[in-house]
Amino acid sequence: MSLSYWEYKTWLDSIDFAVIGSGIVGLSCALELRKNHPLKKIVVFEKGMLPAGASTKNAGFACFGSVSEILDDLNSHSEQEVLQLVNERVDGLKLLRENLGDKTLGFKHYGGYELFTESQNDLFDDCLKSLPEINKLLDPVFRRPIFSKRPNAFGFENCNQTVIYNAFEGQIDTGMMMQGLLEKAMRERILILNSAQINSIQSNSNEVRFRLNNQIECSAAKVFVATNGFSKELLKVSLSPARAQVLITKPIENLHIKGTFHLDKGYYYFRNIDNRILFGGGRNLDFEGEKTTQQGLTDLIQNELERILAHTILPGKDVQIERRWSGIMGIGTKKRPIVKQLSNHLYCGVRLGGMGVAIGSNTGKQLANLI
Repeated sequence: MSLSYWEYKTWLDSIDFAVIGSGIVGLSCALELRKNHPLKKIVVFEKGMLPAGASTKNAGFACFGSVSEILDDLNSHSEQEVLQLVNERVDGLKLLRENLGDKTLGFKHYGGYELFTESQNDLFDDCLKSLPEINKLLDPVFRRPIFSKRPNAFGFENCNQTVIYNAFEGQIDTGMMMQGLLEKAMRERILILNSAQINSIQSNSNEVRFRLNNQIECSAAKVFVATNGFSKELLKVSLSPARAQVLITKPIENLHIKGTFHLDKGYYYFRNIDNRILFGGGRNLDFEGEKTTQQGLTDLIQNELERILAHTILPGKDVQIERRWSGIMGIGTKKRPIVKQLSNHLYCGVRLGGMGVAIGSNTGKQLANLI
């Protein structure tokens, strides 16, 4: 790859801050850096034509955790830690909405619901019994009860006919969100390079050197890594990639489903969008196989998504699938993201734990403020 004098001088020479990854965290980090350092040269490097992780491949849930997820978190975290996790997610969603506005996000406040299959009666009973306790635990965040039970008004079959409702949950259009972030970054004179993969990073006492597209040696005064599930390709960090597979239907006439829906401890999730159903999940069918950074689909998971769609979500309807895709998350044994300095002039904000929409903006802000 041969660069002209003009190309190198404009984009790659004398970089003050290099941000690796143009997803929610990366662009939020770059915007906060610009706010704090108005005259610095900021360049964002993205290996894909579009963000390669999960920022434009997720389901667009503006959520902070279902009842079963919170109960599961309480098994491995203290009550104070869980309260802090929820509070950070709520604050992150608030920051995202303040930064871009609900119109730019396509935000819809339809509420959220948790469903339980007929074989999950014990889990359902545990969740119902825990509602007062969880509402009390989260009272410092919301100042009123969050979760309540409601009858199944959507015609879902092969599941318990009582659902748990969350009035605070909403949904966004993640394509609109990312377009809004990109437009804001360009207005702030932040340079963004796509199809620009960073292959290696080396920090020394004066700067950080990195290799671009296996051909070009570059450097920056400081580097911020925001590649989430792909971060182990560059750094020694405690996380695992986790692929999430998704499908979306063709438009459905008279679709009566509105909201965000969680099923099977959040391993399955679906929502309405443009008179369609977007449905994802199934990673629990093959945890090891889905610990990958390879985009792709498997018959095992796609067939199960179609089965649940036909037998539970839209029973008796002739529904056709229009598109399928996958996104790569970063997860770990703990739910909190890794935001820290790694060495001289090198920083990272990774391991979003499947909550990128909720905590991505705040994680990017924290990452920028490490300096």
